[in-house]
Amino acid sequence: MKITAIETIRIEEFPNLLWVQVHTDDGIVGLGETFYGPGAVEAHIHETVAPFLLGEDPLLIGRHHSKLIGYVGFSGASAEQRGRSAIDIALWDIWGKATNQPIHQLLGGTVRDRIRVYNTCAGYRYVRKSSGQGTENFGLDTEEGPYEDLDAFLNKADDLAHSLLEMGIDGMKIWPFDYAAELSNGHHISSTDLNKALRPFEKIRNSVGDKIDIMAELHALWDRPNAVRISRALEQFSPYWIEDPVFMDHLGSLDRVARSTKSPIAVGETRGGVADFRYLLELDSLSLIIMDIAWCGGLTEAKKIASMAEAWHVPVAFHDCTGPVALTASTHLALTTRNCEIQEIVRAFYFGWYAELMTDLPPIKKGFISAPGKPGLGIELQPSVLKRKDCTIKRIDSI
Repeated sequence: MKITAIETIRIEEFPNLLWVQVHTDDGIVGLGETFYGPGAVEAHIHETVAPFLLGEDPLLIGRHHSKLIGYVGFSGASAEQRGRSAIDIALWDIWGKATNQPIHQLLGGTVRDRIRVYNTCAGYRYVRKSSGQGTENFGLDTEEGPYEDLDAFLNKADDLAHSLLEMGIDGMKIWPFDYAAELSNGHHISSTDLNKALRPFEKIRNSVGDKIDIMAELHALWDRPNAVRISRALEQFSPYWIEDPVFMDHLGSLDRVARSTKSPIAVGETRGGVADFRYLLELDSLSLIIMDIAWCGGLTEAKKIASMAEAWHVPVAFHDCTGPVALTASTHLALTTRNCEIQEIVRAFYFGWYAELMTDLPPIKKGFISAPGKPGLGIELQPSVLKRKDCTIKRIDSI
C-alpha cells in the first residue's frame, strides 16, 4: 500500500480547525485533525510533509514519525508539531482500517472499557471567531442551545453543577479568573476581583458539596506571585487540580508555584514532543500531565509520553477543547493507558457541532466515554462537510 494523495480541509465557520485526509492506492483514507493556526500547519503539511510522505507505505508509522516535523519546530506545540500530529492520527486511522481493527486494539488493547469524563464548561461558540483565547472570544453573545456552560459558570454555577450531575458527569472545569488577568496582563488581582472569581467555586460547594470535582483553569495568564495567591485562595474549595497557572516558558517558576500550594497542579496541553514532557516530569512537583493529541505529536508521541509519566507514577489526562477527531483519538488512547485518570469533554461541542460534522462520535453514557467499535478511529467527516460552500480543500498527489 502506498500514499497517493494528501488533502487539507478547512471550513470558514470553524477557522481554527484543520482536517487532513491521507489517501492510499488501496482506496483507504485516513483522517487527522489539529487546531489553531491552520494556515501555517497547512503550509508545513504541503511543503514539508507531503513531498516526503507521498509514495511511502502508510503503515510504517514509526519510521515516518521523526520525519514529519522537519529540521525546526520540534519543540512545543509548533505549527510543525501540530501538522505532525494530524498526519500521525491519519496514519493510525489507515492502519486500523487496513487491518479491520479499532485503534485501541492496535495500541495494545484496552485496560478498561470506558473512562470517566469531566466537562470543560464552554459554550457552543467558545473560541470560534479566531485563534484568540481572550474573553472577547468566549462566545457569550449568542445562545445556541441548552449547554451554554460558560455563561452558566459565571452566573449560575450552582445550577450548572446540578445539571452536570443529572447527566452523570461529576467533574467540571471553569475559568472565572480570566477577566481579572486581562485587566493587568496577569500582574495584579484586586481583592474584589479575587473574591468575585472565587464566587462560582463557593456556589458549587454550597450547592452540591463534594459530589462534583472542580478543575480551575488559569490559562497560563498569571505571573508567579499572583498564581500562588490564586492557588492558595482556591485551597478552601479542594480543587481537583489547578491548570496552567503560569506561562509555560519558565519551568522553575512553574515548579515554585506547585510547591507553594496544597492544590494539585496540572499542566502540559500546550507542550509538544516527548522531551518537553520529560522536563515537566523532572520537576517532580506536578500532580498530573495533560496532553493534546492534536498538538503533542499525535498518537505515536502521546503513547510515549504517557508511558514515561507512568514510570514517574504521574497520572495523565487528554485534552479536548479542540475538535471531534482529537477527542476520538484521545478516547482510544485513554482506554489503553493504565495511568490515564480522566478524559475531558465539552458537552456543548459534543452535542452541538461535533455531531453536525462527524459520524459515530465516541458514546458518552452516565459520565463515561467509550470508543467507537469500527475499524480505525471509527468516525468520518460527514459527506455534507466537503460540499459546503465555505469548505476549502487543498490536495497534492503523487507524481
